Amino acid sequence: MISCSKIYKSFGQLPVLKGIDFKAEAAEVVGIMGASGAGKSTLLQILGTLMLPDSGNVVIDGTDVFALKGDALSDFRNRKIGFVFQFHHLLPEFTALENVMMPALITRAGGCRGEQVRSGEQIRRDAVQLLEEMGLKARLDHKPSELSGGEQQRVAIARAIINRPAVLFADEPSGNLDSKTKEEIHNLFFELRKRYRQTIIIVTHDKELAQRCDRVVEMKDGLFV
Repeated sequence: MISCSKIYKSFGQLPVLKGIDFKAEAAEVVGIMGASGAGKSTLLQILGTLMLPDSGNVVIDGTDVFALKGDALSDFRNRKIGFVFQFHHLLPEFTALENVMMPALITRAGGCRGEQVRSGEQIRRDAVQLLEEMGLKARLDHKPSELSGGEQQRVAIARAIINRPAVLFADEPSGNLDSKTKEEIHNLFFELRKRYRQTIIIVTHDKELAQRCDRVVEMKDGLFV
């Protein structure tokens, strides 16, 4: 599902990634660990097409992603990739339901490349179903400021998978949560893998979460060790 080779990235004179090779299979959950500054988040952003490497290539679901340009790359990212971050990044002026619907509405507005376009009503039904599956049936019309941290993260996860992406990237997804809520979020990732067969790549410092992954790789000084 994911294959990258010889990924190099520097910021100014500082080399951050020094020739990374990485693969992940379909429906595999891979944890990436390492000290702060090891290059984990930079690698995740490159794998997720949010950042360009200085050199190297990334193939996701058979597509050489950096051969795509402009709207084609944005379209691929929106359809094939989901992101979950530590700080949610929900849009504060929109409700939970509207936040979840947003990526699917963007896909619909931009047209569809070889896939059936969902109607606005179908997108709404799909978003409601996701939020209900995550225990947020009573929170559909609440704005982020009216939700707890765990509820906000569940909304962010629902938003990440509304387009049924092939790959889900998560960067410290439970880093801001209390122990009970953290365990619930961890459980949710593995429920999603079981239900949707997504490949999930998780950057984490949490050893309990790492132990549940199919495989863990450790980064140090811009390389896997």
